[in-house]
Amino acid sequence: MAIPFVPRIDDAPYFESTQMSPLIQRVIAKNPSKFSYHGTGTYILGSQNVVVVDPGPKLDSHRDALMKALENRTVVGIVVTHCHSDHSPLTQWLHEFTDAPRYAIGPHKVYEGFVEEDDHDPSEDDPTEVKEEEEEERETIDLAFAPDIAVTDGEWFLKTSEFSLQAVATPGHTSNHLAVAMDAENALFTGDHVMGWSTTVVSPPDGDMRQYFESMNKVIGRSDSILWPTHGGPVTDPQPFLRAYLDHRLERERQIVAQIAAGNNTIPGIVKVLYASVDKRLHRPARRSVWSHLRKLVDDGVVATTDGGAPRLLGSYELI
Repeated sequence: MAIPFVPRIDDAPYFESTQMSPLIQRVIAKNPSKFSYHGTGTYILGSQNVVVVDPGPKLDSHRDALMKALENRTVVGIVVTHCHSDHSPLTQWLHEFTDAPRYAIGPHKVYEGFVEEDDHDPSEDDPTEVKEEEEEERETIDLAFAPDIAVTDGEWFLKTSEFSLQAVATPGHTSNHLAVAMDAENALFTGDHVMGWSTTVVSPPDGDMRQYFESMNKVIGRSDSILWPTHGGPVTDPQPFLRAYLDHRLERERQIVAQIAAGNNTIPGIVKVLYASVDKRLHRPARRSVWSHLRKLVDDGVVATTDGGAPRLLGSYELI
């Protein structure tokens, strides 16, 4: 089943606060890319006493847009879904500007001794691609962020006169990924766990495919009326979308096993076949998601590394 991605939002304005529902406004940062789609959507919840979800990248233009949107309003909380550079860096400024507490599951985990393998393939570079002056680096990590208040799964952690917010832990994309449920509109803010325009990269060592599957099943088991991703438009019919999202991952896992069975036993080789119709600039993140699938398959006892060592990005694999 194809994922019913939501209509494009390329015409959504930058630098403006758009009323999305009675209690939800969105300001989109001008950081479009092959990873972040039209840009990071920062959500402002409430009328007078408001909560900001994912303040976004450290861009002066986005900071100024948020400052304007928050005029004559009181920020009572700042929520961060995870610590990638397009989600959390502007939190420090907003905290200092408003003195509002910062909520998250926790800081990004640091992996001591982890050595990153260089899988860059120059043939996949696009010489015509021009990076805009304000464009934020992709998927880098904001290690400076730490919440003032660490929330736990299922906790109703913040309440205003208009709504209450509940923490829904959704590890997978990152180990500290948080989705946020809003009772007044039966809405779930999904961060990057579920995006409106594309599937999500699950990149080791912090990204974990087994956790991602478990988190997808958790969200499928909920009864939210609408999903608000940080990237892309709202998902107004969540169940078919979520099931197709999970089915895509399960099918990808079956395809990886089939490729190894056919003798295509390296991650770059698998990606070249399974992602042949995908922009080559996305092959590098695709390799990391395939790596995450293989780490799970090794743990499941379906696949082994040919050298008997730990699953590596540039290693080779065989069926057991």
